[in-house]
Amino acid sequence: MADAVLQSGLNYRTVVRPRVARIQINYPDAAKLSGVKAIIEEGLVCDFLLWTHPVKVSRFTRLAGLLSIGNIEDTDALRQWLKHRSARNHLLSLHGVGPKTYDYMCCLVGIDRIAVDRHIKTFAREAGVSVCGYNDLQAIVSYAADLLGLPRRDFDAWIWSHLSQGSSAPYQYKLL
Repeated sequence: MADAVLQSGLNYRTVVRPRVARIQINYPDAAKLSGVKAIIEEGLVCDFLLWTHPVKVSRFTRLAGLLSIGNIEDTDALRQWLKHRSARNHLLSLHGVGPKTYDYMCCLVGIDRIAVDRHIKTFAREAGVSVCGYNDLQAIVSYAADLLGLPRRDFDAWIWSHLSQGSSAPYQYKLL
């Protein structure tokens, strides 16, 4: 949950990943929603996330509330819930949660999906793809992964890894 809420608009390597790693080490009970709810009830969300801006703190709390209503206690239950279209609609109803965050949460729990972000958009633009809509671009990149015989999550991660390094050098992709 922390990863999904914090990732938007932040440097993953320097801001998000260290916080998530810290949570995994210092808050083992937060692997279950009941542990997260205890942190919220104690008023420790800012300490938990190492984040004070109220927008992301509030989003985290609202996400926990939504999952609590659905009795989604662990990653397995979250994975099953996310597979339903109603889950997408519920998540998108939260202020600040868009299609990318939904798709990113799917990736985090092992659902094979492309989360269209600025790296995917750059990759597509450099490949000569001029599709603008989220769903259309997601479909095109998904088909590319399928043609390459790669899991979509892995292709997404590969694109992110290469483009997040900031290189503007042209790439030559090799189809095997």
